Amino acid sequence: MTNSTPILQIHNLKKTFPAPDGYVEVLRGINLTVKRGEFVMITGPSGSGKSTILNLSAMLDTPTAGTIRFNGKDISDLKDYELCRIRKHEIGMVFQKFCLLPHRSVMDNVLFRFRYLEQIPDNAITLARDILNQMGLGSISTRYARLLSAGEMQRTAIARAVVLRPTLLVADEPTGNLDGASTHTVMECFRNLNKSGLTIIMVTHNQNLLEFCTKHKICREGLLE
Repeated sequence: MTNSTPILQIHNLKKTFPAPDGYVEVLRGINLTVKRGEFVMITGPSGSGKSTILNLSAMLDTPTAGTIRFNGKDISDLKDYELCRIRKHEIGMVFQKFCLLPHRSVMDNVLFRFRYLEQIPDNAITLARDILNQMGLGSISTRYARLLSAGEMQRTAIARAVVLRPTLLVADEPTGNLDGASTHTVMECFRNLNKSGLTIIMVTHNQNLLEFCTKHKICREGLLE
């Protein structure tokens, strides 16, 4: 693997799901290449397959057909423990729902990301403090998550996703529950992370956010344009 190797390569990807009258084909053969340092935004109507693309890219599901290469490796050739390691260390995930521990502090929520590692690094608190400062949350790191605004909750979720310094961040409608001001603040966080070298794939309905991305793809009827 070299720095010129795309972080993600998707070829002729298909995904079907069971339905009462047989199967429904959600993805019908998509192709996507994501280079290192890109901020890819995927838009499209509900039910077009956007979130399915994201779930497959993050190895949360397996395709019906086609290939996915992560850092040049065909993930179908990887063992379960290898896929698990990639999800732990190399992919961060952010969703529309914040999924925070409401009665724990902002700092504790970010540190929770370390619980699934084989060994917690000695500098875990320093890493968490650094990313919270970067997200503009350093001054409220001891505040309970249930007392945060929606924008602060989402920034905490982003901090948790990137505290281990992954190579890829996937975000599924991360501004869907936010007002205009909070949406802009969160998107500036994404932009700054991308400028620092983090590759991002984001799914959104909001066409007004396209100014933040470096590549735009449209998903329609299971295909990417």
